[in-house]
Amino acid sequence: MSDEVQPGFVRVRMDLSYDGSGFSGWAKQAGGRRTVQGEIEDALRTVTRSGDTTYELTVAGRTDAGVHARGQVAHVDLPGELWAEHREKLLKRLAGRLSKDVRVWSLTEAPEGFNARFSAIWRRYAYRVTDNPGGVDPLLRGHVLWHDWSLDVDAMNEAARRLLGEHDFAAYCKRREGATTIRTLQALALERGADGIITATVRADAFCHNMVRSLIGALLFVGDGHRGPEWPGKVLAAGVRDSAVHVVRPHGLTLEEVGYPADELLAARNKEARNRRSLPGAGCC
Repeated sequence: MSDEVQPGFVRVRMDLSYDGSGFSGWAKQAGGRRTVQGEIEDALRTVTRSGDTTYELTVAGRTDAGVHARGQVAHVDLPGELWAEHREKLLKRLAGRLSKDVRVWSLTEAPEGFNARFSAIWRRYAYRVTDNPGGVDPLLRGHVLWHDWSLDVDAMNEAARRLLGEHDFAAYCKRREGATTIRTLQALALERGADGIITATVRADAFCHNMVRSLIGALLFVGDGHRGPEWPGKVLAAGVRDSAVHVVRPHGLTLEEVGYPADELLAARNKEARNRRSLPGAGCC
């Protein structure tokens, strides 16, 4: 995961979007499962006539199976000669090769020190849900969750405010060996649109596995009256998984945007993002 580009190579930033319904997540997997990374790398290898050589993508945020992305960012290091030969027509050629549920929107030379993952200072997701008694509009069924209880958005926002800031989100994350669950939740707010769809906007410096879907699951339990607004905060403080917190289905979740600092701050951000985090006052043992 070095920020150094090998001599003779060019780092290219890739902005893309996809409908996650037909993918087993972003990351390549054994067994031939269809993934976004695998699909794009295969297309890139084909249109650049690179034979057996695969140029691996690094992504801002790995999405799970069924999760969508509107503003995903990745980077790939390409040989300078290959980039010079194909850069003018590469975008159109990828459009012709890729399946219709994934699109690459731009390919640009990245500034020095850019890393799609470690340079990011925030990721913004949206989760969409409706409590319409009749269910979900058939045209939106792949992107909106149906919750069959009436939801109180004000109560959900009251609960959400108690979760903001830097915390150990172990109670809302699927633990991974050696990975920290400390994150800074910068925004969590819900709004009901004129169409009745409730959109939860969730922004953080980074997310641990299942964090957004677990947070939404807790807020839905508040919204439908099963728990009070103080409950999600108590679960957070307890620091352990609560069986009452459900990980909601993935299809309502979309990665909307990734934020990066100014070019001159990229190197500092990369270093900071690699540091293992601890909460203020945390002991060593």
